[in-house]
Amino acid sequence: MEKVLLISGSPKKEGNTMRVMGKCSDKLAAMGLEPEIISLAGKKIDACIACAKCVGKGICVLDDGLNEIADKVRAAKGLIVGSPVYFGTARGDLMNLLQRVGMLSYNNDKFLSWKVGGPIAINRRGGATATIQEMLMFFFINEMIVPGSTYWNILFGKKPGEAMEDEEGVRTAERFAENVGKLALKIM
Repeated sequence: MEKVLLISGSPKKEGNTMRVMGKCSDKLAAMGLEPEIISLAGKKIDACIACAKCVGKGICVLDDGLNEIADKVRAAKGLIVGSPVYFGTARGDLMNLLQRVGMLSYNNDKFLSWKVGGPIAINRRGGATATIQEMLMFFFINEMIVPGSTYWNILFGKKPGEAMEDEEGVRTAERFAENVGKLALKIM
């Protein structure tokens, strides 16, 4: 069974981002794929220190759980990343994770190339398109395939559960997950 990894970049284990990842996971499972959600809640992913010790080894020297997540990304056919919007950008430790996984791939076996996926942003009011653009840089520079949806992958909500009331946003995220699943099944 083909695996799709979903990463919730929220510090809230039951927040809007995790709930959106759950909706996407349900769509992927209904397609016969094997989704797995990783929550960054309670984790502290440090920034890359540019030591270059991962080059040729494929393992990061920082011991904060990143290598275990990178192994799961490596084994998956697809990757969906969700982030709450903080001051108009993606959450810092999520970007730390993406940058370090990107370095592991780029400096070693290019394991991200041709994986299917993309970002989803959840925000109270504004900054979602900038957040998606910020996360898209990771997908594009690593030769990943990013499908579209019926609109931008943006949901609106602040309090936990409030984003689930954004019916268009939920439909857009679910359709995006379906498109990731369809492509993962065809490309790989």
